[in-house]
Amino acid sequence: MKLYGHPLSGNTHRVQALLDLLKVDYEYVTVDLKAGAHKAPEFLAMNSLGQVPVLSDGDAVLRDSIAIMTYIAGKFDTEGAWFPKDALQSARVQEWLSVAVNEVQNGPFVVRAIKLFGMPGDPEVAKAKTKALYDTLFEPHLAKNDWLAGETATAADLACYAYVARVTEGGFDLSAYPAINAWIARVEAIEGLPGMVRIEDLMAAAD
Repeated sequence: MKLYGHPLSGNTHRVQALLDLLKVDYEYVTVDLKAGAHKAPEFLAMNSLGQVPVLSDGDAVLRDSIAIMTYIAGKFDTEGAWFPKDALQSARVQEWLSVAVNEVQNGPFVVRAIKLFGMPGDPEVAKAKTKALYDTLFEPHLAKNDWLAGETATAADLACYAYVARVTEGGFDLSAYPAINAWIARVEAIEGLPGMVRIEDLMAAAD
């Protein structure tokens, strides 16, 4: 099994996190986004959208981080620890997975991508969307709950963590969100969770 990704990609991190927490044996292949490796013919043959992550498992090749997480859980999460088997709990997780690929992607992800990668967009609009998301959904929910979907950490927390937490790399201040910050600390304290590289660390390593 091979995971093609990049250390600054939150979408890659959520997949890597699930693989590591389930102790799956796999090879991590770093795709050089700066050099345009994600647009090379051999990568486009795996994912015509030219995006990371991609997972290859024998003859199976999957794109889209949530689809990959679902596949991994179907094969290895036999106890339903990260993707609960209970119908209601499963639905609760799916609610947050939807938020991860919609509201989080359109807010925190864009804030960070504009600053770090020069993604086209209006940073103030992205910050306004992020503020609305944090004010109306994440902060109120996490003020009453330790985790996003249930009494323990689930795939919902893994999927939302990276971009919600690293929005600060785009210049968004998290100091007004104590519940979100407490949740970030809880996620980062999960035993076996791989760290997500910080941009400053990656730049320092390249010097």
